[in-house]
Amino acid sequence: MNLDEAQKAFRLGEDDIAAWHAAGRPADDFEEWLVDRVARRPTGARARDVYGGDDVHDFARRAILDALDLGPGDRLLEVGCGGGLLLRAALGTGASATGIDHSEEMVGLARERAPGASILLASADALPFADDAFTAAAMSIVFMFLPDPVAALSECRRVLTPEARLALYTTSPELRGTPAAPEPMASHTHLYEDDALAALAIAAGFTEVHVENERGGQLLTARS
Repeated sequence: MNLDEAQKAFRLGEDDIAAWHAAGRPADDFEEWLVDRVARRPTGARARDVYGGDDVHDFARRAILDALDLGPGDRLLEVGCGGGLLLRAALGTGASATGIDHSEEMVGLARERAPGASILLASADALPFADDAFTAAAMSIVFMFLPDPVAALSECRRVLTPEARLALYTTSPELRGTPAAPEPMASHTHLYEDDALAALAIAAGFTEVHVENERGGQLLTARS
């Protein structure tokens, strides 16, 4: 995919186009840069508009919140918190909420959208928290972007109390090439069959691992 095609497919704005030219990267790097800019590390006015929308990934957010059944006394960690809407909803249950993201743009947006949450710039495979700090953890449409999923899940388990709940929502390979996993995103991310997804959580030490697949949307739940 080239810049002209990406403008039409992803509604890139002038600031996105300027950022690509300013990056000074070879044309062969464009797709990798695009995945970062649009989804993996969202940046720019378009990213703020998309991830600031109240309906962005609402299907995943609802599934995760239903699975976690948060309440007062819970301490939630969201890995890859994006615009902070899940954190905001979690606060509404009486739980405390903490989010991390590796996009400075998303950290700022989440702080605006979920002012009662603690939100930090951090990486999923090096969480800046003590052991046993949280009773629940969530990942919403972020797992596909993790370069080392077992390392990230192991870090997640480390900071969870014993018997804490994990819920993550991601996209299966059957949706490759659809709006849920469009190209070139799908070719630069990691999509797992249900058994493979469960195996990653088990390898990280989680128990009671279950994957529910509804029309290609996967909800993984587990206990630490």
